[in-house]
Amino acid sequence: MLDIRFIRENQLQLQQAAEQKRIEVSIEELLRTDEERRKMLAEVERLRQERNRLSEDIPRQMRAGNKTGAERLKEQAKAVGHELTENEPVLAGLEQQFRRLMQLVPNIVSADTPVGATDADNVEVKRVGTPATFAFEPKDHVTLGETLGLIDIPRGVKTAGSRNYYLKDAGLHLHRAVQQLALDLLVRKGFTVMDVPLLVREETLNVAGFFPGGQEQTFRLPEDNKWLVGTSEASLIGYYTDEIVDVAEPIRLAAVSNCFRREIGSAGRDVRGLYRVHQFAKVEQVILCRGEDDVSERMLQEITGNAEELLTMLELPYRVVAVCTGDMGQKNYKQYDIETWMPSRDGYGETHSSSNVRDFQARRANIRYRDEDGKLQMCHTLNNTAVASPRILIPLLENHQREDGSIYIPPALRPYMYGMEAIEPKPQL
Repeated sequence: MLDIRFIRENQLQLQQAAEQKRIEVSIEELLRTDEERRKMLAEVERLRQERNRLSEDIPRQMRAGNKTGAERLKEQAKAVGHELTENEPVLAGLEQQFRRLMQLVPNIVSADTPVGATDADNVEVKRVGTPATFAFEPKDHVTLGETLGLIDIPRGVKTAGSRNYYLKDAGLHLHRAVQQLALDLLVRKGFTVMDVPLLVREETLNVAGFFPGGQEQTFRLPEDNKWLVGTSEASLIGYYTDEIVDVAEPIRLAAVSNCFRREIGSAGRDVRGLYRVHQFAKVEQVILCRGEDDVSERMLQEITGNAEELLTMLELPYRVVAVCTGDMGQKNYKQYDIETWMPSRDGYGETHSSSNVRDFQARRANIRYRDEDGKLQMCHTLNNTAVASPRILIPLLENHQREDGSIYIPPALRPYMYGMEAIEPKPQL
């Protein structure tokens, strides 16, 4: 959510952002509703003050023995009450309409965000590492996982339906290992790590900027009026809702959690394997900092660098792309995606995302700090996927496969893999 004064001053820019992000909202209608709301609010407040004045004057007239004057005031109070009865529902309707439209207004985008319609228009910023080449016919992660006894998708589908899976033995160990490696990396960098609620109230997803608009991708438990989070970012933002925080030093938070997404609209896309599934795990970074663009830009580079450092430790080739306007979510001001080389796709696939949200979430969540003059200001917030699994298992298995059917394990993961240097094929009986 943005400040209404900012919206008034940047109407054209925000309407353009809405069109670029494909969000159906009229900034003109919002401002017109706001003007009507403020006029009606002033009128209702005037009438309430008049009613209160009359309520005080009537007893005084009665005590003074002026029954005629008291009756006249009663008639006036009745007329005022009638006007209030008519105007208060109108005000409530305008307030509701105003809140609905405010919830739809997107964040502006940074000056260096590329303009485009889809992810095909994202712009490569840098490329690190060389895509793997093989002297043999490489296998995809599904074949590797099934052959080595790491993944069982058919039984996942049998048990839970499409886009579900089992991870077994070294597959599970690898899944847990990348998460713990990421968590340990962030602990060394001063992050406070958390286990967070995964089943949250609707308001939590509203203040984090996932609703409205994201309901169709989110699993709901209607009897409890709760939702399963698609990322622990929502829970981490919710942690400081309605609080005044100290951001003399940026607040660095990290959570490791399961995540759940319905993947509505992705029918036929990435149906093979572990790329697009309903349940996965993430280590998420969230930062709260001062509401200054240079500070939050520095934090964006920091959290993106943390994800890059992890990929370097995993010895995986990747590239960083600046996400274009049409591929960017409502709340994001500036976004990078990190795409890791996946041989089975003969290309890069998204594995990480970093976003600077500026004060969009903090304004919804009412997360503030005091500046040097003691004045309350809205924080800036940022988020990044340190690692998401099992998607990261795709490049790990595919890039590190060897001709004998084994999978090389990078040294950074070995302490979490019981010292294993490779995942070896099981001997044939």
